[in-house]
Amino acid sequence: MRVCIVGAGAIGGFLGTRLAAAGIETSALARGATLAALRQHGWRMDTAQGPVTAPVRATASAAELGEQDLVVVAVKAPALSAAAATLGPLLGRDTIVLPAMNGVPWWFCRGLPGFDAPLQSVDPGGVIGHAIAYERVVGCVVHVSASAPEPGRVAHKVGQGLIVGEPVGGRSARVQRVADVLAGAGLEVTHSADVRRDLWYKLWGNLTMNPVSAITGATIDRVLGDAQVRAFCSAAMAEAAAVGARIGCAIDQSPEDRHAITAKLGAFKTSMLQDVEAGRAIELDAIVGAVHEIGQRVGVDMPHIGALLGLTRLFAQQRGLYPAA
Repeated sequence: MRVCIVGAGAIGGFLGTRLAAAGIETSALARGATLAALRQHGWRMDTAQGPVTAPVRATASAAELGEQDLVVVAVKAPALSAAAATLGPLLGRDTIVLPAMNGVPWWFCRGLPGFDAPLQSVDPGGVIGHAIAYERVVGCVVHVSASAPEPGRVAHKVGQGLIVGEPVGGRSARVQRVADVLAGAGLEVTHSADVRRDLWYKLWGNLTMNPVSAITGATIDRVLGDAQVRAFCSAAMAEAAAVGARIGCAIDQSPEDRHAITAKLGAFKTSMLQDVEAGRAIELDAIVGAVHEIGQRVGVDMPHIGALLGLTRLFAQQRGLYPAA
């Protein structure tokens, strides 16, 4: 299988290194310092078991790579609209696109009653949906903690889990092929019959932990250790659970149960906090804005999610990490 990683940051680099080290032909579409590092060093990843390296064909031009069997899109959500427009040369008749990204993906509400128009929070104007046909997409939920301490180099912390599935639900032969390839690279892969619900469940936790940690600078242990902040997070999660129930993604867990699971991560920096510290644009729209937009469309009152969205947006705008109003 010919695989191309689009966005060789922390998660893209993790997946690319794992696949290439397993002998799978894995190229990278990258730019700037990341492209230069990949060309000089190949794939590089630091793990608890030692460094992992593998060769890579890296380029800034999709036309140089040509049609692929699998395109893994791992760019940050704010960069996806621009990236999607460049992917055409990678996409053959049967090419599968696997978005390995945070938050609500652009395809998430396709086919749901009342969602004929794209989610403006994640796909304004339908640009992404136009560039990447819905029929190509295989849904993906990433349960991996990794960072990029420097361009083209990944530090893997914990987790090897990926959940993959058909956006429309059910299981299919094409998803199983993708799952087999990923599992062959040593990843812990689940072929889900309801990947939308799996995505919503992960988002249900990230919805609060990411932005609260970003605006406070606190690690997860401190966020959950403050009774008032914890209660605010629980209230926002209750609102998100009500939204999920309206779109076929019911949550059968309490916020406190989820907090207990999250607390096991200890003094953990969320991806959004890492982005703030690095001066990168934050993925606010995909993680919070999309939930707020979906909730508005299905008629759920969301005062806590609305407050969280507004506060985090203002915080990021003041630092040039989110577009000005």
